[in-house]
Amino acid sequence: MCPSKAIASKTEHEPAAMPNGFYERIREVLNTAREQTRRTINFTMVKAYWEIGRNIVEQQGGVERAEYGTALIKELSERLTTDFGKGFTTTNLKNMRSFYLAFPIGQTLSDQLSWSHYCQLIKINDAKARAFYMHECAKQAWSVRKLSHQISTHFYERLQLDGNDVVIAAERADPEPAYSATGIVRDPYLLDFLGLGEPGDFHESELEQALIDHLQEFLLELGRGFAFVARQQRISIDGDDFYIDLVFYNYLARCFVLVDLKTGKLAHQDLGQMQMYVNYYTRTLMVEGDEPPIGIVLCADKNDAVVRYTLPEGENRVRASRYRLHIPDESELQREILAGYQALSKATQ
Repeated sequence: MCPSKAIASKTEHEPAAMPNGFYERIREVLNTAREQTRRTINFTMVKAYWEIGRNIVEQQGGVERAEYGTALIKELSERLTTDFGKGFTTTNLKNMRSFYLAFPIGQTLSDQLSWSHYCQLIKINDAKARAFYMHECAKQAWSVRKLSHQISTHFYERLQLDGNDVVIAAERADPEPAYSATGIVRDPYLLDFLGLGEPGDFHESELEQALIDHLQEFLLELGRGFAFVARQQRISIDGDDFYIDLVFYNYLARCFVLVDLKTGKLAHQDLGQMQMYVNYYTRTLMVEGDEPPIGIVLCADKNDAVVRYTLPEGENRVRASRYRLHIPDESELQREILAGYQALSKATQ
């Protein structure tokens, strides 16, 4: 055979190189299938634990002697461990019992959450708070660690202070909250993840850098729907340059969110400056479909009366919010909730 013919014949049978994106599509198919399989297996076990919990509760129903319940779970643990191996300690079985009691309607369970997630949720006594954390955990794909942190830092209670749309929707069991631009602002924000000292021990530039370094945590604290846009964004007004510390866009509320950082107590000049930023954005940078921007002055402390008398009556696009660098204890949080309700009551009289 002629060498050139042999080469030609070999070339004709060689497979063509994979086109761009072909392998990536195949890999995505397999990764999706694996994730769905993992989620299905996990949720199947969650439902099994719920059924075990239901059976334990029904078996104990009408039996008032505590020693019977303890003996029942102990014997069940021993026999299940013999037949099925690890995972059926008395503690786990008690968790399954608590799981059923906390979520008596099996159809309300989310297949987005693992058994470890539910073990965190059953520790919450307040049914509304528990439903809120389950809803947000599933929607935002929180890890078990993140869920635990949100519970320990009283995330639900802090949002209650603002009458937050997300909390209201969860309490009404709405599939999605009706987002309003002003409803996305919180007060206070918990920035314990920054690892900074007390306000006054650092400069505003250090606070800004720490927020950038912990941007993922900060976005979670800001809430659902936030995307980072810019840092130290320059705006020029008749030759004068001004710099907005941080700019975000909330795609659920469809508006820009401008953030100015202050390490000290809020001054009325801070609100005036933010009002200028909001006006500039509204008149020059909004595009069709955008809602007017929100401006947040994030400060260590504030006087609500100063905010009220500095801003025009009815102005709700410029807000002042405090930040906390430590987790508030329960008594401190209760005082704030009470103060918040009292302030709201006065405002509506």
